[in-house]
Amino acid sequence: MHLAQLPGSRVELYAAIRRDARSGMSNRALQPKHGVGYRTLAAALESAWPKERKPPPKRGSRLDHYRGVIDDWLRSDLDAPRKQRHTAKRIFDRLLDEQDATDVSYWMVREYVATRRREIRIEAGREPADTFMPQEPLPGREAEVDLGEVAIGLRGELVTCTLFSLRLSESGRAVHRISASAGQEAFFEGRAHAFWVLGGVPTGKIRYDNLKAAVASVIKFSRRRVEADRWTAFHSHYGIEAFYCQPGIRGAHEKGGVEGQIGWFRRNHLVPIPSLN
Repeated sequence: MHLAQLPGSRVELYAAIRRDARSGMSNRALQPKHGVGYRTLAAALESAWPKERKPPPKRGSRLDHYRGVIDDWLRSDLDAPRKQRHTAKRIFDRLLDEQDATDVSYWMVREYVATRRREIRIEAGREPADTFMPQEPLPGREAEVDLGEVAIGLRGELVTCTLFSLRLSESGRAVHRISASAGQEAFFEGRAHAFWVLGGVPTGKIRYDNLKAAVASVIKFSRRRVEADRWTAFHSHYGIEAFYCQPGIRGAHEKGGVEGQIGWFRRNHLVPIPSLN
């Protein structure tokens, strides 16, 4: 089976194509090797990150007739006390009572309100909007760091350990190190080990999430963080420029390469589960 046929491997496929292209392999040779057509090959050479597939056009909904009414109610909530704003249930009840909307369901209203409420707050300047920019890192400049849990057999017992991973954003080269915990010492040790293996320190940004070993607290609606003192001293020593991703799922795309790298390492090096005496 070609790599292109494996689910969830488009990023790895693109990385493999780009790596072979840099080695001098022709486009004619790349297509059969990776089992892809011309369009996929061209897309991989253009960008290391696959473009999102276009969603099918939305079909009309029975809720369309009432969207304007719901939006007006949600806009009225902008200046209402927090405890006296519309819930999805209250909006549904008002639609039944005031609009005779017997053709819509509560779940249709709930799904629409969950999305539209935030959009209206952003339009009114009450909440910051998300913006996205394509990542085009230069060689040796940017990297991504993440931690993940792995299982190791230790003296007959299954033990949960921490996998540290640092991945260079442009080349995809990664360094891994397994530690007994996710403590600050292991966090620092993994980074120092990666710099030693790579033979240097990235000259640009290194992307992090909000790891407890580095971040003491998150300042809402910004990328500013209150850093742990030892972490501040550590990255100052190495001249690291720390870039903090948005919390949770909203920031996952900002360092998706290293998050995929964690899973790749587990599947390829920790299956079956290694055992140590």
